[in-house]
Amino acid sequence: MAFCQSFMSELCKYIGADTDVPAGDIGTGAREIGYMFGQYKKLRGLFEGVLTGKGLSYGGSLVRTEATGYGLLYIVEEMLKCHGQTLEGKTVTVSGAGNVAIYAIEKAHQLGAKVVTCSDSTGWIYDPEGIDVAALKEIKEVKRQRLTEYKNYRPNAEYHTGAGVWSVPCDIALPCATQNELDLADAKALVEGGVIAVAEGANMPTTADATEYLLQSGVYFLPGKAANAGGVATSALEMSQNSERLQWTFEEVDAKLKGIMADLYHNIESAAKKYGFEDNFVVGANIAGFEKVVDAMNAQGIV
Repeated sequence: MAFCQSFMSELCKYIGADTDVPAGDIGTGAREIGYMFGQYKKLRGLFEGVLTGKGLSYGGSLVRTEATGYGLLYIVEEMLKCHGQTLEGKTVTVSGAGNVAIYAIEKAHQLGAKVVTCSDSTGWIYDPEGIDVAALKEIKEVKRQRLTEYKNYRPNAEYHTGAGVWSVPCDIALPCATQNELDLADAKALVEGGVIAVAEGANMPTTADATEYLLQSGVYFLPGKAANAGGVATSALEMSQNSERLQWTFEEVDAKLKGIMADLYHNIESAAKKYGFEDNFVVGANIAGFEKVVDAMNAQGIV
């Protein structure tokens, strides 16, 4: 505990933060990862792996910033393809305005969908013409401002305080903000608005009763343990590059990420179908993950 407190104190000094800020309130962005990786090398004299999300100049990977948002759309794209549909022409609602949300919106647009919402902790935007990704990046990544500034870029957009993203009719909903942000009332609003798929970009953004309601209503639901795995997957790709002393191109990493997410979908889809829960990807993700661990344990004589 003393070591942790000392380390956080030094980290706060390094990034210019208040030393009284709780550790959980300090985000682990490239700046923090850079500091921690530098101290790891200093203390251990090792370079390999361990911390991912590093800067490109010292072992980081291209696509790591975009990975979770891009991966989210890749798994949704694969799911729709396997059900005879595409993202082309679909209306999408997204919550959040951080890395996951921004790059989910960007990739959705690249794949032919139109994203009409985003949100932050104070309010949300409805832009019927489609969220302007360049403006969103300028506001959130460069100026570090609130979404109230969005109307300065897109005067025809609507800004609303509080929650409300899920009241907008859509084909696909992507909760990318925070835990328990999509509750039962939101799920009912989405179903009423014609949603066909919900995929979690954040960690556990959908409450248990909302998840159950969506499944009972025939909505394709991709849980976060599968749908937002793109970031972790690209961290593994970063470690592979570190081990080989290589840096792959953006296109190479992106292609590998897309393949990983497609394979992941087929794994959970197959597991669900095998045990009589076809199209229940919550069950499929749980079973697929469990079987992978059990198979490894059996192979090593642990059980």
